Amino acid sequence: MLPPLKPGVTLAQPGGPVIETGRLKLRQWRGADVAPNTAMLSDPGTARFITADGKPVTDELVGWRNAAIMSGHWALHGFGMFVVEEKSTGKFAGRVGPWFPPGWPGLEVGWGIAREFRGKGYAVEAARAAIDWAFATFELDRIVHCIDQDNIASQAVARRLGAEKGGQFDLFGHVADVWVTSPANGGLRRQIETDDGLD
Repeated sequence: MLPPLKPGVTLAQPGGPVIETGRLKLRQWRGADVAPNTAMLSDPGTARFITADGKPVTDELVGWRNAAIMSGHWALHGFGMFVVEEKSTGKFAGRVGPWFPPGWPGLEVGWGIAREFRGKGYAVEAARAAIDWAFATFELDRIVHCIDQDNIASQAVARRLGAEKGGQFDLFGHVADVWVTSPANGGLRRQIETDDGLD
């Protein structure tokens, strides 16, 4: 827990885009997101595909570092993965959005939805909104999605987004497929598909 502020003192607050869909709010990170992000990453099925080593996060400090990396991308580059918040409950539902670390095959829009929020179409809904935002914001002819070859659920999300396989990439020491979304095959679409169980 951080120490309380002295009277009259305020800290810098992140300002940035907030994207709203029918059911979700995509926003920047807050301190309160560290614990639910860590809980999401503690699930072995989730961690297998979205942690760097494929292992569940079982340590509070490792969870904090992961959230710091996510929010730090915003500080360094002015954009990054959004926290996905379920509008009806205000709960952290996952993280979705643009990501471009060194050596990446292009600007990626990735997704990770917490187990309790899967099966509602949230990955597709949030990723489509993030893709639209990225195409509207950057001069891009494509957005990539680096997906482990065993990650059947994320491959289904990519197909729902209109992405197509476009090559392979060494993702933390193993081969992943690079799926590609272009404005022609998937960007700037507004239809939201729900209740498909594919996220």
